[in-house]
Amino acid sequence: MKKTTFLIALIFSMSFVKAQTNCGNAVSVLLNSTTTAPSFTNETGTPPTAFCGLNNSNQNPTKGKWYKFTPTQNMNITVTTVLPQNNNIDTRLIIYSGNCNALVCVGSSDDFNGANTSEVTFAATIGSTYTIAFDNRFSNAGFDFKVTEAAPPAPDRLSFTSTSVTGITGGYNNCIADMNGDFLDDIISAVSTTQLVITYQGTNGVFTSTTYPLTSTSVLPSWSIAAGDYDNNGYNDLIYGSGTGVAFLKANSTGTGYTTDRKTQSYLVQRTNFIDINNDGKLDAFACDDNAPNRYYMNDGTNLNHIQGGIGDFPSGGNYASNWFDYDNDGDIDMYMAKCGQGGSGVGGNIDEFHRNNGNGTFTNVAASIGMANPEQTWSGACGDFNNDGWMDVIVGVNSASNGYSNVKRNNGDGTFTSVTAGSGYDTNTSLGREYVTQDFDNDGFLDVLGSGSNIMFGDGNFRFTPNPNTYPVSNFDRPIGDLNNDGFLDIQNGTNVLFNNGNSNKWLNVNLRGIESNRNGIGARIEIYGSWGKQIRYVQSGTGFQNMSTITAHFGIGQATTITQVIIKWPSGTIDTLINVNPNQNLLVVEGSTLAINSFNNGVFSIYPNPVKNNINIQIKDTISVVLKSALVYDLNGKVVLSTDNLNQPINVENLASGTYILSISDSENRNYSQKFIKE
Repeated sequence: MKKTTFLIALIFSMSFVKAQTNCGNAVSVLLNSTTTAPSFTNETGTPPTAFCGLNNSNQNPTKGKWYKFTPTQNMNITVTTVLPQNNNIDTRLIIYSGNCNALVCVGSSDDFNGANTSEVTFAATIGSTYTIAFDNRFSNAGFDFKVTEAAPPAPDRLSFTSTSVTGITGGYNNCIADMNGDFLDDIISAVSTTQLVITYQGTNGVFTSTTYPLTSTSVLPSWSIAAGDYDNNGYNDLIYGSGTGVAFLKANSTGTGYTTDRKTQSYLVQRTNFIDINNDGKLDAFACDDNAPNRYYMNDGTNLNHIQGGIGDFPSGGNYASNWFDYDNDGDIDMYMAKCGQGGSGVGGNIDEFHRNNGNGTFTNVAASIGMANPEQTWSGACGDFNNDGWMDVIVGVNSASNGYSNVKRNNGDGTFTSVTAGSGYDTNTSLGREYVTQDFDNDGFLDVLGSGSNIMFGDGNFRFTPNPNTYPVSNFDRPIGDLNNDGFLDIQNGTNVLFNNGNSNKWLNVNLRGIESNRNGIGARIEIYGSWGKQIRYVQSGTGFQNMSTITAHFGIGQATTITQVIIKWPSGTIDTLINVNPNQNLLVVEGSTLAINSFNNGVFSIYPNPVKNNINIQIKDTISVVLKSALVYDLNGKVVLSTDNLNQPINVENLASGTYILSISDSENRNYSQKFIKE
């Protein structure tokens, strides 16, 4: 009896191996079935020799597994190893039609959507037999695969037209920002150590390029770039992040030239940002250090002074992407730090950090207590209000699946976050990438995510995300975002091409800011818009995602709504501007304090008289204040400087100004700014 049992088991085992040895002995699988393919280690199957477009150079497979499927009706079929239980095992899939002596390629897949797994969808004909082959080119591990009926292809939700733009040349094409102060997005189209090329957007989609010579920067933006007006002169400056440190490019007072400030510190830079860290009205710069505590450069009004540590002090670094916004709605800017997790293991606590602004110039890492100490190996995260409740959420984007895939974190409105990945669409999205950013690409009023897999995940306002059926010819690297034809729909730069958004009938609003007491870009400001949809919010930011610089303009889609009942800007200075009944489909410029009544200003330092004024403004410092006032600028309500003076020992003569409303901004000896509104009669 024992000998008989052993013989039966041996025969079964041998037939199991033999059934997969080649195409002729392929094992039949059924629709909606999941099949376990054991490890190749003890298998002897013949590897496929036709690879249907897959690269097979250098590493020829030595073994194969063979299966077959015959549909009972015409249908679309998906064969996939993109299954949670496979844990991103490296598989390679080839599907054939025809008989084994004359196989015909149907489709193949390797590294589907950037992951290691594979998936093929094809139109199957009733009664035809399709051969499914796997090989061991990259892995001998066992895995599961599934055969299912695919849903019919859905129409594209949004389309883009890829267009070559004259003037975009060279490398490091990863920056879109308004570089000449006309509130149109321009392109940093070529960078070298000795020159900068800017391709300026003109009217009607016409671009012109200008080359600016530089004193050698000695570094290039090989890891990141960011833009912001750190000297508040009306023209944006740049920071380059490289493998050996940072360099600043400072625009002159007319935007016609740049000077180089190469910092002496040598370190491996990742994400860079401009942000007013100490909220003094001047932009500072932040740089993620990959190998040590982070670096930042504080702006004293003349120089950017290097500081190491204090915001992300983990000794071995692993700091990949910093994203600045107010997560707890207490009025000051906090910072989410995406970490590489030391190979995805989270060894030694090198996991995501969340630095709460304590309101006194210091920050505390509260990630563990608020549910944001994420162990996934992420290089960036998409940060935005995905459900339009007024609280910023985070999609933790994953670049390596060793510790899990992308994680959708909802802000609970009490300073904590909860994972809502299940059912979000990211629970089945196994593609990987380093660059995750969020914008409303289809202007439906809900934020979308440009992330991994060269696709956009479209949000529905309830933490559910759906990809377009078709991917876009966009790399996972250089792909900054901006409105490059001024039509209210966001476009994507891709090397020397621009993917122009073909748009739809949805309406939109673009908001540009001109700071007076706050930094000139208004970076760090919170913009809220209200209408029939409820509320939407944006934070004005410099440097999101991992390496690119996308537009500073705050962009909103509002679907088919016909009016925006309120636009509220909460400036870093504490000033709040409110606009009522704003028309959609426009580029809105808001100057800090421009909506406030004359008597609404309280700068705490000085008052002016008379107001209204015909000839001369007198300045009176308040009794309890000991500051030394240094200089004054007068702005019109378009943010243009119309008068300046360094002599505050006598009244300011304004008799040559046209009648209207103006903002007087006075700087003190510490380069702090104070504002007051006045009327010129």
